Amino acid sequence: MMLAGSVRRIVAALTALPTMAGIAHAQDLNDYPTSVRVEYVFGCLKANGETRQAIAQCSCSIDVVASLMPYERYVAAETVLSMSQVRGDMGSPFRTSEQASTALNELRRAQAEAEVRCF
Repeated sequence: MMLAGSVRRIVAALTALPTMAGIAHAQDLNDYPTSVRVEYVFGCLKANGETRQAIAQCSCSIDVVASLMPYERYVAAETVLSMSQVRGDMGSPFRTSEQASTALNELRRAQAEAEVRCF
């Protein structure tokens, strides 16, 4: 009787492990806040027409970008992109540094992949 109870607990634990791992993996893939995803989709819609098809394509696009870039690197790249548009000495480091260039290139590659998969 003790053995049967132990086996049941082991089976229950082994059954729960894949579920917990799946939840953890989903959270890792979904680390972009909803507001950031919505902002991306709004910008994408403005660039691609505000149609029902564009909503699906733009939503797909941010999902692809999120699967290829961790959120913190996305924020860094978006910051570089925004700051590189500032004129003069304030924006210069964001236009000329190797680190800024690397961040932008990663974002552009992710967006290019999203374009291929979603549009």
